[in-house]
Amino acid sequence: MPRDESPTVNAPARPAAGRPKDPGKRAALVEAAGTLFCRHGFEAVSLDAIAQAAGVSKLTIYSHFGDKEGLFTAAVEARCEAQLPHGLFELPANLPVAEALRQIGRGFCELVYSDDAVQLMRTMAAQAGHSTRLARLYFEAGPRRALREMEGFLTLARERGELGVDDVRLAAAQFFALLNGVTHMRLLIGLEPAPDAAARAAHADRCVALFLRAHPPRSRGGQTRP
Repeated sequence: MPRDESPTVNAPARPAAGRPKDPGKRAALVEAAGTLFCRHGFEAVSLDAIAQAAGVSKLTIYSHFGDKEGLFTAAVEARCEAQLPHGLFELPANLPVAEALRQIGRGFCELVYSDDAVQLMRTMAAQAGHSTRLARLYFEAGPRRALREMEGFLTLARERGELGVDDVRLAAAQFFALLNGVTHMRLLIGLEPAPDAAARAAHADRCVALFLRAHPPRSRGGQTRP
């Protein structure tokens, strides 16, 4: 993932205040919206279609998410959270950093090689050159969220002396770029199918090994530890 210097997109409209929201209806809307957006794209999917698929009224969408963009953001966030939950980036004291990186790497590969993620990436690429608002919403809800989580992870690992990282923002971007690799690009343009689970895990582990060699732990004096 390249480093992004663009300003943050304005947040979608907030849902109106009112009686407590039904979490079951919210979850149904997020799931239905995620499936339809990935399958057909943002513009082709109506709120009526999402409401019907979720078994709720269109007013429920406005109540929970404010508008269609708010629902899109929530759907992207939910799919990222399913494979890359916040807990993966917490680095428990009893977990070796190499194992923590493997868990993150494997989760990331499961996410980006999923059918939904591939379709959504193709949708984002297809609408390039038009309004960038949807692309910015997608980037904020998905890739930027993962980058920020990874930056926090690397900062903690550096503070503990477990990784020697000078620029955590750059290192986070490079880590995910390693995981994407050429295979993911070939998948996106239709030259080959997604690798199976074993191949994805092996690829993630190789990328982690390379990343660890590039950022060995350092002593307090800044010297690389043996």
